[in-house]
Amino acid sequence: MSTTSQSPQVRLINEIALQFEGQPVTRAATQIAEHIRAFWDPRMRANLDQQLRTNPEALSPLARSAAKLLHG
Repeated sequence: MSTTSQSPQVRLINEIALQFEGQPVTRAATQIAEHIRAFWDPRMRANLDQQLRTNPEALSPLARSAAKLLHG
């Protein structure tokens, strides 16, 4: 997980994921994905999708799980 030249969306989802640490992974990923659907604008979600496809290691494992749910 690199912190240099990180997109704001990667930074945000990783920070959100930190708030859910300690919860069961499936439940936490679902709640993070719901948050993103409700509060992020389409451009932010598109950037996150691009990051997931091109730079998945920038996302924490929990953030990556949540980002994948946005496509399911």
